[in-house]
Amino acid sequence: MIKTTAGITAIVLLTGCASLIGSATSRMADNLSLAILNQNDLETVRIGAPAYLLMLDSLIEGDAENTDLLLSGAKLYSSYTSAFIEDEERAKRLAEKSIGYARSALCIDVEDVCQALIAKQKDFEDILTETNIKDLPTLYGFATAWASWIQVNAADWEALAELPKLTALFEQCLKLDENFDGGGSHLYLGVLSTQLPPSLGGKPEKGRAHFERANEISAGKNLMINVLMAQYYTRMVFDQELHDQLLQAVLAKPAEAPGLTLINTIAKLQAGELLEESVDFF
Repeated sequence: MIKTTAGITAIVLLTGCASLIGSATSRMADNLSLAILNQNDLETVRIGAPAYLLMLDSLIEGDAENTDLLLSGAKLYSSYTSAFIEDEERAKRLAEKSIGYARSALCIDVEDVCQALIAKQKDFEDILTETNIKDLPTLYGFATAWASWIQVNAADWEALAELPKLTALFEQCLKLDENFDGGGSHLYLGVLSTQLPPSLGGKPEKGRAHFERANEISAGKNLMINVLMAQYYTRMVFDQELHDQLLQAVLAKPAEAPGLTLINTIAKLQAGELLEESVDFF
């Protein structure tokens, strides 16, 4: 069964995977990554991806200090878990593998931030301000793996308590380069800002601004942005007209786009599901 319910990671982890792997391994690995990202048959990816995960595990086993490989492993484990794994315990195991790889990369490349993960919020934010553009791929890679791990462990209050640090991390990524990974930090912050109603600290209008900016950066090619804006923002503010408009726009567009075909295929499935629920929800 293909898992099509959108979560905090929103399968946006899949975008950008090829560029990470291509710099670290052979042309074969790069081409395989592109083949996954450009695949429109989800069942093929569901069946075939585990073999690729094992290949990455073996590469990392032989080169454990290679942060490009570590980040690639973290990204693919998170992506596969978010898209296809429904068993809770298995999802937790795979998410643990993902964040383990990402943390290893963080501790090698940005040691001060790694050590500050257990610090108080203000101290953590202060350390983040000392990072620079060369740290961005590692910071963003860790943040996306962390988001996936928190999603899988959402029933654990200790995991949810990490959300302020996660938000600060994405905000720093945004400051370093808002265009990185097709505006991915805006997309994550859009979701994070619309998890709670305003009465409980949520910031839906801030979230909407992040979604809209992510759409601008992607030139409307990443269809998952509209899906997540519909799911989180429009349902939070109870705007059925915008909800349906966003989802219908997704269904009207082709899934095929370089590096985005897989995520767009998933987005179109989710858009259909959300539209079917529209009348009952609103």
